[in-house]
Amino acid sequence: MAQTLSISHVQLGAAEERSVVEVLRSGQLAQGPKVEELEHRFAKLTQVAHAVAVSNGTVALIAALQALRLDGDFEVITSPFTFVATVSAVVAAGGTVRFADVADDFTLDPGCVEAVRTPRCAVLLPVHLYGLPADMGALGTIAQRHGIHVVEDAAQAHGAAIDGRPVGSFGTGCFSLYATKNLTTGEGGLVTTDRDDVAERLRLLRNHGMRNRYEYEVLGYNYRMTDLQAAVGLPQLDRYDETVRRRQRNAAILSEGLAGVDGLAVPWVPHGRSDVWHQYTVRVGDGARLGRDALCAGLRERGIESRVYYPKPVYGYAWCRHHPAVRADRAPVAEAMAREVLSLPVHAGLSDSDAGRIVDEVRGLLT
Repeated sequence: MAQTLSISHVQLGAAEERSVVEVLRSGQLAQGPKVEELEHRFAKLTQVAHAVAVSNGTVALIAALQALRLDGDFEVITSPFTFVATVSAVVAAGGTVRFADVADDFTLDPGCVEAVRTPRCAVLLPVHLYGLPADMGALGTIAQRHGIHVVEDAAQAHGAAIDGRPVGSFGTGCFSLYATKNLTTGEGGLVTTDRDDVAERLRLLRNHGMRNRYEYEVLGYNYRMTDLQAAVGLPQLDRYDETVRRRQRNAAILSEGLAGVDGLAVPWVPHGRSDVWHQYTVRVGDGARLGRDALCAGLRERGIESRVYYPKPVYGYAWCRHHPAVRADRAPVAEAMAREVLSLPVHAGLSDSDAGRIVDEVRGLLT
């Protein structure tokens, strides 16, 4: 029987083991030199002045908003087609969420932003979904025109870029290092910025408001990352370019092999943007031989795992619809995507033959 191909695959080995053992033997398990090294190297990857490590990607979003010192009655415009943390982080930081619809590349549609913007809008929060950058040129122009901040939800897009400029450098960048991400520490997050004042505020917020021990300068929290987490991530940075190249190769095999299947739309990458393919997501439309859920079930029977990211726009959940800090502006494109999307394996652990097998099985089910 053929091996099951999983939707994600974490590749950890001897280098990660050695790095973790170094921390254990050092006796300094909390935030220490490994965290500092991870911050330095990630700032270099994203071409910014500062990267501040925190405990997870959700905290990265919360801390980024807190560090901007926004007025108490602020609104944030973001995508409704995202993981719930994008929205819950805004609520946790004291903001109100407004949704603008997405374009057919799965990211925030600049043409829909103005329709939901009010004078209270202080932040534009695009999501670089599935590893593809949002249209930061157009979105940045809107933000500049209205004097509002840009916070990037780059949780899935480590190393993605627009015309060579990495995501996380267009505003305040927020990254997740969760177990299934392209770069992982199990749990963890990073906030990137070129602003010295924002970086200083982030470092205070993550450490109970302390710059020096027992000198509490601001209301702070425990947002720290451990050295054990950083130790897991550092060796992955050594091979990260190859990890992305492998994902890009697998995506190319899938796109070439699945082109022309009736009712199946393969993902596309707009000119000038580089996709790091955290997920490879197709759309199964009305013209397909099988519906999305039937295709998913058929692939499962054939040993290929697939997943729906995401089954509803965020405002489709009761708590969002009824929460006073969430304005459930309807987004018809996002609603259509939620009915049609299906992510196929694309991770760096796949071989060319594995990717070819996925193509064969999908085509076999749909043709």
